[in-house]
Amino acid sequence: MAEASSGEGPVFDLLCQLIARKSLTPDDAGCCDLLESRLAPLGFSFERIDAEGVTNLWATLGSGAPLMILAGHTDVVPTGPLDQWISDPFVPSVREGVLYGRGAADMKSGIAAMVCAVERVLAAGPLRGTLAFLITSDEEGMARHGTRHVVDVLRQRGVKPDYAIVGEASSNEILGDRIVVGRRGSLGCNLRVLGKQGHVAYPHKGDNPVHRLIPALAELVATQWDNGNEHFPPTSFQISNFHSGTGANNVIPGEADVVFNFRYCTESSAESLKARVHAVLDRHCPSYEADWWHTGEPFLTSHGELIGAAVASITELTGGTPEFFTGGGTSDARFIAPWGAQTVEIGPINDSIHKLNEHVKIEDLAALSRIYEGVLLRLLG
Repeated sequence: MAEASSGEGPVFDLLCQLIARKSLTPDDAGCCDLLESRLAPLGFSFERIDAEGVTNLWATLGSGAPLMILAGHTDVVPTGPLDQWISDPFVPSVREGVLYGRGAADMKSGIAAMVCAVERVLAAGPLRGTLAFLITSDEEGMARHGTRHVVDVLRQRGVKPDYAIVGEASSNEILGDRIVVGRRGSLGCNLRVLGKQGHVAYPHKGDNPVHRLIPALAELVATQWDNGNEHFPPTSFQISNFHSGTGANNVIPGEADVVFNFRYCTESSAESLKARVHAVLDRHCPSYEADWWHTGEPFLTSHGELIGAAVASITELTGGTPEFFTGGGTSDARFIAPWGAQTVEIGPINDSIHKLNEHVKIEDLAALSRIYEGVLLRLLG
């Protein structure tokens, strides 16, 4: 394993500088300062729309429509056991044509490729409309004070975007084989079912909340929430945590706690899912508390100029046609798409994201930047 050195191109060099900044969420660790230093000579104007310790950079160039947003996050997830990395996760290192480091794929490579694409495009001449960067340090955490906050502020000012590219790692096996055109919504619940504690030998004097909760959960697990559609699989219901009991083997517990989550498609809504869950709980559990959390509505960009430009740019570079994908987890696209922008996610291969020894192929970096360049020229050139 060799420490990364210059000579692999501008995207590689910028990515190495970003990886070297230990930007564990929500710490930006100076990444946005670095990005400003690259964008300032191009004529960009900058505004920090920070909130609650989160760094949010809004950088714009030009005026009027169309407004194209290039979006990304500088924060990264924790490294996990350092002794299981083949090199220091915050010292960018190269081995057999692969660059290793936390954030290499998710998603500092997307940001670096976007910046370098813009540098090349503007060197060739001005663009029409407005080009903007929306960069946050709060995507891997609770995502309350990052892109969500910036969108709220800009919407109140009357800003209306036309297009948005989020640089998340969208590719599956080879660069450009897949772009994300939609995401499922995410709805979760911390549920507490209340009973009456007692001795297991005297069940008539207690009320076991586990006994009430199990049939309710069985019904929820067996429910077909919807049938999905041509773009999305059916809505899924998953239990992630279950806890009850005092630790003693002769005590009826007084309460039972469960955490569950829906990943739902456009055939359902958060409110309809809540109503159906409460109907089940009301039949089985006389007393319960449901604390719901909703982290994003589903969105879909199934057609439009952005889709056309993205497909054309990828096909021109790779010779292949990308698959349209709506699976996976959530991203900040869930805040941008409802703002009114045609929104897609285009980025590197996602196989190593959030894993030990996160990495990206060096040859993919310049190619990804060319894809972004092609989209920009087709829409703003």
